Amino acid sequence: MNNSDTLKKIYNHLLSTFGPCNWWPGDSPFEVIIGAILTQNTNWSNVEKAIQNLKQANLLAPEKINEVDTAEFAELIKPAGYFNVKSKRIKKFMEWLFENYDGDLSMMFDQDLGILRCELLSVNGIGPETADSILLYAGDKPTFVVDAYTHRIFSRHGLISEDSSYHETKEFFEDNLPEDVALYNEYHALIVQVGKEYCKPKKKCDKCPLNNFL
Repeated sequence: MNNSDTLKKIYNHLLSTFGPCNWWPGDSPFEVIIGAILTQNTNWSNVEKAIQNLKQANLLAPEKINEVDTAEFAELIKPAGYFNVKSKRIKKFMEWLFENYDGDLSMMFDQDLGILRCELLSVNGIGPETADSILLYAGDKPTFVVDAYTHRIFSRHGLISEDSSYHETKEFFEDNLPEDVALYNEYHALIVQVGKEYCKPKKKCDKCPLNNFL
């Protein structure tokens, strides 16, 4: 079985096991972007608390976050952890957004995918996983998101090497799957489910849906 068939087989099996994951949760593309930055080095439940604070303060809009005091903003996102660092990262993103796209997300996402990805990676605090999450989940762009779960699961099953880079892992998926936003979205969400429930640093292989499957 080639890699393309294997990846499709895994996807179909995980989808039948878990069902659609409806990820990424968010009421707007901008909320998804803020969530993608806040979720660095924390779990989603903490991000939800921080986003709820922003909603209650009526700040969940580009122009409002761009104008709010950094210290005040940091206090609101405190539940997400590393709040001083993350407030500066979000402020840097806002600065970039207004300088390059007048604060307009539609204009931003009209940009060529390759160019926009490079631009996002130039913003302090936005790495490949965050950039791809913004592009895929907020912008509906066909770019595959790779995270620690992806690398752990697929290296343990021998489909990628243990020392493969982010780019190499991303390329493995994009070279062997159709260029499809909905597929990339659901596949990554299903991988996260496996990682959270089974494929941890201490393995729980006996109950994993991929155990003895490949």
